[in-house]
Amino acid sequence: MRVKILRYLKHLGLTILVLLTIAIVIGLQLGAAANYGDNPLMFHLDKEGPYVFYKNDSTLNINYIRGNKNDGFYVDRQDCPVDSLIGATSFFALDSSCFHFTINTEIGSPPTTYKDEHPILAISDIESGYKTFRDFLINNKVIDEKLNWTFGRGHLVLVGDFIDRGCSTTQVLWLIYKLEQSARLKGGFVHYILGNHELKNLQGKYESASPKYYGVAAILGKQQHHLYDSNSFIGRWMASKNSVELINDHLFAHGGIHPDVAEIKADLNEINQIIRSNYYLPYFPKQENTVEQLLTSTKKGVNWYRGYFKEDLTQEQIENILKRFGAKAVVVGHTLQSRVNSKYNGRVIGIDIRHPKDYRKTWPHKDSEGLLIKGDKYFRVFSDGRRKPLSL
Repeated sequence: MRVKILRYLKHLGLTILVLLTIAIVIGLQLGAAANYGDNPLMFHLDKEGPYVFYKNDSTLNINYIRGNKNDGFYVDRQDCPVDSLIGATSFFALDSSCFHFTINTEIGSPPTTYKDEHPILAISDIESGYKTFRDFLINNKVIDEKLNWTFGRGHLVLVGDFIDRGCSTTQVLWLIYKLEQSARLKGGFVHYILGNHELKNLQGKYESASPKYYGVAAILGKQQHHLYDSNSFIGRWMASKNSVELINDHLFAHGGIHPDVAEIKADLNEINQIIRSNYYLPYFPKQENTVEQLLTSTKKGVNWYRGYFKEDLTQEQIENILKRFGAKAVVVGHTLQSRVNSKYNGRVIGIDIRHPKDYRKTWPHKDSEGLLIKGDKYFRVFSDGRRKPLSL
């Protein structure tokens, strides 16, 4: 009896081990990872900011958090005229670095279509990873060590979900804002295309935000949804952005273009206008079937669609989408990939990979990747500046 029990336990243990190994292999193929080793600086709040709000039509209120949990916090506040250029600084606790920029309250929506011969570097789903984002840009010669633009007249395309799931949201957003200004002075472009997590924050849905920002809001004397509402400067700036752009004959959208979207009569400008008018309106399905509901849907909407990787679309459907909008390919984030890759004969390129976290270690370690387009050539680009031709 004892031998039978031992044999049974041995077989059970081996079975569990085999199943566990299979689960780990499948998980790794799907991009799963285990987080460990949180750095306590992730909740450091001294010098955090700036948080900028409209006090009224003529005045901006600039806020920096000071202090610590033991001694208490206070807010360093300053009022500035809306029509002035305001110098600001963003501090990053992990390496005690900071960068300077100027706040200009003139906000306008960017064009939808761009056509030139200059290179495109695209990356998505940074998820509040300031150091990861900054170092990737430095090593790929988009910016130098002092965060000055060095990409000439090139296009840096940020394909959504640059916030949530991390503790450097404020630093990431102000870096994008700074780079927009720097690129413009050199004839280049920064395209911040919104993803579903930008929309979640605009709409006050914070289940994926770090608890750090609950504390930030409390210290500022606000509710968390105030951080990016229409009275927040950075919120208004985000809400001015597009959800889809056509850049050098390539469509860029965080989720993607559902085949049904290709059937509506609206052009890309009108699609952006419709979606933008709903940025602050939480989506919930309604009985009426409208173009607005299609474009903002959490299943088929441009910011949410996952069908290129989750559905059995035909090559013809993909070709119809591209033909409808005059594009060679569509580049998307949102749906996690093991690496930057292409599908449908190179007509769909997925660039959402799991990036390293600023304040947290992850196993297995994964380096950042992005997509470089130079003419008709495509490259996977890595966090150390290496590049590898992308198989189409």
